[in-house]
Amino acid sequence: MSKTVLLIVVLSLRSPAVEALDNGLALKPTMGWLHWERFMCNTDCDTDPDNCISERLYMQMADVMVKEGWKEAGYEYVCIDDCWPSLQRDAQGRLQADPKRFPGGIKKLADYVHSKGLKLGIYADVGEKTCAGYPGSQGYYETDAQTFADWDVDLLKFDGCNLKWTLIGEGYIKMSKALNKTGRSILYSCEWPLYEWPFQKPNYTAIRETCNHWRNFNDVFDSWSSVKSILEWTASHQDIVVPSAGPGGWNDPDMLVIGNFGLSHDQQESQMALWAIMAAPLLMSNDLRDICPRSKELLQNRRIIDISQDPLGKQGYRSAKGNSFEVWERPLSKNRLAVAVLNQQEIGGPRRFAVSDVPGWKFCEPQCNVTLILPQYKEMGVQTKESKLILYVNPSGTALLTVTPISKDIRRLHWKKHTS
Repeated sequence: MSKTVLLIVVLSLRSPAVEALDNGLALKPTMGWLHWERFMCNTDCDTDPDNCISERLYMQMADVMVKEGWKEAGYEYVCIDDCWPSLQRDAQGRLQADPKRFPGGIKKLADYVHSKGLKLGIYADVGEKTCAGYPGSQGYYETDAQTFADWDVDLLKFDGCNLKWTLIGEGYIKMSKALNKTGRSILYSCEWPLYEWPFQKPNYTAIRETCNHWRNFNDVFDSWSSVKSILEWTASHQDIVVPSAGPGGWNDPDMLVIGNFGLSHDQQESQMALWAIMAAPLLMSNDLRDICPRSKELLQNRRIIDISQDPLGKQGYRSAKGNSFEVWERPLSKNRLAVAVLNQQEIGGPRRFAVSDVPGWKFCEPQCNVTLILPQYKEMGVQTKESKLILYVNPSGTALLTVTPISKDIRRLHWKKHTS
């Protein structure tokens, strides 16, 4: 095991050294739906009313989230991204929704989403303008925070376009304080490190004190190469980013693109498994009104969601790489371990991987119980450190499993129960 991985293992067993933003939110990774990757900045409601950024889109997604089991599975936020506002602020300097696309306004939309037992997220930008050119919050942090609170918004995604990078941190801190000042619980999703990494290593102590989650790297696209690039960036910076994550604050590798066009089913399984290992927010960007049943089943898989939402709140990390395999491990509550084995090859058929090659497998002493979750659920029974257990992993696919140690005391109790 490398020195870097050993360091991460040690750090992951401790509580985060820095207190998270103390707003009582994001104690587990956020789950919900976000419009950007699938619907982007489509404002053409005249010719494409079903897919444009409008109150109708979010109301329909909220309806489906309740009707089709998404809310029950844990997805609770319906999030608006860029392109929702008017191009001008109102006479009082407040942001306002585009009146044609949001005729009822954001407050009415929030009321509708809340009536479904869900929460509403909105988007703004730390700079003068948003990434798509709509009014930004620079100079209006307190005004915008109070506006969002007045509208009963539950989450703010705060982007970082159109501001000098040296002012980014100051802007994010100001908005964090402004949100707290409103007295309303608003989950704060930042992009602070994303905009600072090109110039310097970000201060994750300050970021964790300011934000509930934070983007580090490029936007996700609907492609396997995009997902791979995010995984590689995370692994290559894991000694910096993993220790910063924990209840109240999480690294955000961007949206789940499962159920769209660009990923094979095996690649969709890989994204879902590795986002759960990374303790990432699970914010889907897809069309829930028309999603393939297999993708829906994957996104609602309770065993994967249980790993994502594990109460220990430790982010996983890449623990081994070789022979075109990657091994990722995440410590779980009750002394358990989640393991993802990714087959990096994109040619041929399923490849064999010996579970004994997992670095964390050595804690399977004297025995452990193994449950395979992906590619299909299977109880693999009691194993030992010397077990010759083999996984078969498809090209660009992932085998996901949990390992539960069996202590001598538990085995003795089990034996007495079945012999008494």
